[in-house]
Amino acid sequence: MVGGGPKLDPPKRSKSTMTDDTNPVHEQNRRSWNAVTPAHNSHKHDQAGFLRSGGTTLFPEELELLGDVAGTRLLHLQCNCGQDSLSLAALGAEVTGVDISDAAIDFARTLSADSSLPATFHRSDVLPWLEDAAARGERFDRVFSSYGTITWLEDLPRWARGVASVLAPGGRLVLLEFHPLAWSFDREGKVIEHYFIDGPIEEGGVSDYVGRSQEGLSPMGRAEGTREFANPEKAICYQHTVAQTVQAIADAGLFVEQLREYPHANGCLIFEGMQPLPGRRFGMPQGVPSMPLMLGLVATPR
Repeated sequence: MVGGGPKLDPPKRSKSTMTDDTNPVHEQNRRSWNAVTPAHNSHKHDQAGFLRSGGTTLFPEELELLGDVAGTRLLHLQCNCGQDSLSLAALGAEVTGVDISDAAIDFARTLSADSSLPATFHRSDVLPWLEDAAARGERFDRVFSSYGTITWLEDLPRWARGVASVLAPGGRLVLLEFHPLAWSFDREGKVIEHYFIDGPIEEGGVSDYVGRSQEGLSPMGRAEGTREFANPEKAICYQHTVAQTVQAIADAGLFVEQLREYPHANGCLIFEGMQPLPGRRFGMPQGVPSMPLMLGLVATPR
């Protein structure tokens, strides 16, 4: 649930793999992500060179929950610009990334070629894509989704069913998300927003949270990049509580093996006033009691 400058040139559009099942809310979010993607990447130095030289954008929590990915078929949902996808490819996974943003997928494909790390990227809304992939008989050993992903999906049960339909026997879903409670805090760590919210939440547009997070999301080195970005396209998100998330996954026939909460946020300055921590993490503001800022989950077919 992340908003702000000059209007960017329209991004180049890649060929869509979306079906007729087009969601107008998701399409609005696609436009918002297309607008902000160049700003995000403007803050990152030589991403291809960083990956070619063995750099990674992954955090320890992700690697721990994913386990050994070498030789696995790995589906990265809402993969954004593919930096994490390609970091997983470098570990030996056969990676497929899916994201709704044309600009993000175009960037991911170019980054894959320039870094010499192979991965397949599809531009599509993940909900119909999962159903189409299941109908095609595609199966994956890992389905991975991380940070600010499910908040853009209003139909979480459909997402969970889609994930279950493409998981291979013995496979696992790994979800790492910002804890839904984190969106309730202000810069002083006070709770100012409701935790239980039904229906869509309209935002000013996807913000330049990469620039705001300084080095947190730029392990390859930070560039000044775009300043004072203001997104011309609004965004619409949804609040999914921990219970709603776990229930949707359980109802889809998956067994939740691990459920974890973390007192820090990886990479992203979720709200102003957070305290920088080692390892490109952010915690609650100085002097404010520790609260859950991330949620980790592993689920497997029953």
